[in-house]
Amino acid sequence: MSTPSARSNADGATLLAIGAGCLIALLTFGPRSAIGFFQLPMLTDTGWSRDEFALAIAIQNLCWGAGQPLFGAIADKWGTARVLVLSGLLYAAGLALTAVAPSPFFLTIGSGVLVGLGVAAGSFGIVLAAFARRVSAEQRSFVFGLGTAAGSAGMFVFAPLSQALIDSYGWSDALLVLSAIMLLVPLLSVALKGNSQIRRDLKPEIEQTMGAALSEAFATKSYLLLTAGFFVCGFQVAFITAHFPAFLADIGIAPRWAVVAMALIGFFNIIGSISSGIIGQRVSKPHFLALIYIARSVVVTLFLLTPITPATVVVFAVVMGLLWLSTVPPTNALVAIMFGTKYLGLLGGMVFLSHQVGSFLGVWLGGYLYETTGSYDAVWWLGVVLGLIAAVMHWPIRETAVERPALAV
Repeated sequence: MSTPSARSNADGATLLAIGAGCLIALLTFGPRSAIGFFQLPMLTDTGWSRDEFALAIAIQNLCWGAGQPLFGAIADKWGTARVLVLSGLLYAAGLALTAVAPSPFFLTIGSGVLVGLGVAAGSFGIVLAAFARRVSAEQRSFVFGLGTAAGSAGMFVFAPLSQALIDSYGWSDALLVLSAIMLLVPLLSVALKGNSQIRRDLKPEIEQTMGAALSEAFATKSYLLLTAGFFVCGFQVAFITAHFPAFLADIGIAPRWAVVAMALIGFFNIIGSISSGIIGQRVSKPHFLALIYIARSVVVTLFLLTPITPATVVVFAVVMGLLWLSTVPPTNALVAIMFGTKYLGLLGGMVFLSHQVGSFLGVWLGGYLYETTGSYDAVWWLGVVLGLIAAVMHWPIRETAVERPALAV
């Protein structure tokens, strides 16, 4: 039986881990969410095209997705802190290389591969899996909302910060400053020491290998539907992150409104993510996700069909911010419900890989179709259609643990 002082120490360590994890989520999500502000000044100075820039950022999203299950598996087995140290170093190196890249190839290596792997090693999947092992099943949806909201705060903080740095020092030196900031991640990682053996939820979990866990997941219809639906989330948010500032500039909206819009998305995403975590504890998570995707499609449709002015940009940013990452808490909570927490980093990472394949296509198609048609319209409308398809896919998902004939403690 644990003593009051032991329980107090455990609770204090949990709060410290959650606080540090939220700061790490803020830092890792911040610079990559502000990358759209660097597009036009970088291309003006270098003469590169929008599709070359878009390809680099698309590869970043793909590396983020491909690295997520790999780093999740490493964190599950050998500890979260080690993976987070690697995240900070890769991220800092990638931003520094982007700042001095002499050609689109080095832009792709820096901003694409290195930053993508850095985000993969330190983003939601890693942090939320660490949270899940430190709280009870009943608390997970809420702490997932906190972690997601912290990433949203990164968008709110780094949008105006990045634009201010660009205005003051130019885009290249601004990237070097952001690179130095990312070195805070390894310092914060100390509070998240631990691996899959840390568990506050004492329900028994089946003894199985990683291969068996993957086989079980890919034989589960609800997991496959969840994975396919999360593709759409990535497509929608990555396209807006990378191309919205340029989209507004093309239609004559002053650059300051792009900064305001991205900051508002980040701020209201904090509210949306926390609210999503709370709502997800009380209602059907699959049905809640379906409604989020329908709402996104409706919001984008109304935005495109009305005259676009600074006022409508603000309204769009506020509403889209509420919906931005509200999909993350219920999605991760569903994976934990289905399979437990032992391989949550790996299985959640596989779901997120689908998200990032969608992100790759959203960013790359945005640049490619702009260069070929002179407009972003086709990608906007494709996102609307995909949102409705995602809603249909989420509705039949079962919010229950997979059936297992026997459990071993």
